[in-house]
Amino acid sequence: MSIVNKGFRARRAEPSRQLPPGQHLTADFPVLQAGPTPRIDPDHWRFTIRDEGGTQHSWTWAELKLLPSERLTVDIHCVTTWSKLDTTWQGVSLDTLFQSVDTTAEFALIGSFGGYTTNVPMVDLLGGKAWIVYAYQGEPLPAVHGGPARLLVPHLYFWKSAKWVRSIELRDSDTAGFWEGLGYHNYGDPWREQRYAGD
Repeated sequence: MSIVNKGFRARRAEPSRQLPPGQHLTADFPVLQAGPTPRIDPDHWRFTIRDEGGTQHSWTWAELKLLPSERLTVDIHCVTTWSKLDTTWQGVSLDTLFQSVDTTAEFALIGSFGGYTTNVPMVDLLGGKAWIVYAYQGEPLPAVHGGPARLLVPHLYFWKSAKWVRSIELRDSDTAGFWEGLGYHNYGDPWREQRYAGD
């Protein structure tokens, strides 16, 4: 005879760290996007930073891979309420890429292959806060997750971490990106639950 009543379930494991409000843990890595998945040949990939004066700084895939890279472990939070803890990535810090860029711009508009855009304040891209990543969990970043390279800004909702990144345009004034223009929050802080305009 069992000492455990039928229907008894063990206590659900709680995350060791607090999640942002309204978020739940996921074990998988959901694929969410507006439009088809671009297939970008690294030989044709190029990343460009254009400053507010129009000067362009560009890197080919081979040049990006020669830059000092970092391995980092971060939590990511999607506006659709899932969170994934301890994700591991490898890529180049934007601090490294911006060493050759002379700018006083306060805003950036991120551009992707396929036409997607998102806006991020410059203060959220520098100081060890953002990377161009090309590996996930020790493997090349799959196209469905933004490969060959995506922006990673883990302290903001994940739509700010633009997949298939190709450019950063520096601006003196803020310009809404794709989702921001459709009513999502302009900034997107998960800890303040900034999902939609007005939150």
